[in-house]
Amino acid sequence: MKMNQLVLPLVLALAATLATTGCKHGPTKITQLYGQKPPPIQGEKQPETVTSMQPITTEPLPIATEKVQPPGTYPTAEIDLTKYDQDRAALAAHTVHFKFDSSTVQNNEQANIASVAQALASDMNAKLLIEGHCDERGTEEYNRSLGERRALALREALQKAGVDSLRVKTISYGKDKPADPAHDDAAWTKNRRGEFILLHPKAGV
Repeated sequence: MKMNQLVLPLVLALAATLATTGCKHGPTKITQLYGQKPPPIQGEKQPETVTSMQPITTEPLPIATEKVQPPGTYPTAEIDLTKYDQDRAALAAHTVHFKFDSSTVQNNEQANIASVAQALASDMNAKLLIEGHCDERGTEEYNRSLGERRALALREALQKAGVDSLRVKTISYGKDKPADPAHDDAAWTKNRRGEFILLHPKAGV
C-alpha cells in the first residue's frame, strides 16, 4: 500500500512532463555539408540578397606623357642680333613704364602692347627685342633680375595679344642704361621701363 502511494505521484509527475515537452527525444539534428548554406529556421526572417560589388582592380592608372609648360612661360627665342638691323625709333613711342619694384604690366599700358602687336602683324619678317630697365636704386644684381622680369612680362603680354613668342627676344640692362641720368623721382619714373626695338633682317642674310 505504501509502495503504491510512492509510485503514483512519480507516475503523475512523469506524465505531466511528457505532456509539456512532447514525445520528442530532443531537438532535431540537422546535418550540414561543407560549402552548403544552412537551411532557414522556420519563422526566422531571411536576410535580403546583396548584389556583389565590382572587383577592385590593382592596375595602375596611365601616366600622362604630354609635356605641359608651367603657366606664364613661353619658348625662348634664339635670335642672332648680328643678323638684324635694329630700328629703335619705330616703336619708341610705345615704351611701357612700371611701378617701383614691380614687373606687372599696368592696365593703362595695354594700348602700347596692342600697337606693338599690330606692328609685328603687319611685317611677318620682322622680329622684336625687348629691353628691361630699372632705376638706380637697389643692387646691380637685383636690378638685373628685375629688368629681366619686366622684359618677360612684356613678352607674355604680347603673346596674349597674338604675337608668336618665338619672334621675341628679351634682354635686361638693369640700371646700366638710364633714360634720364638725374637722381630724383621724375628720372626714376622714366627709367623703370621696357623698350621695344624692331628687328629687320639684314640684306643678304
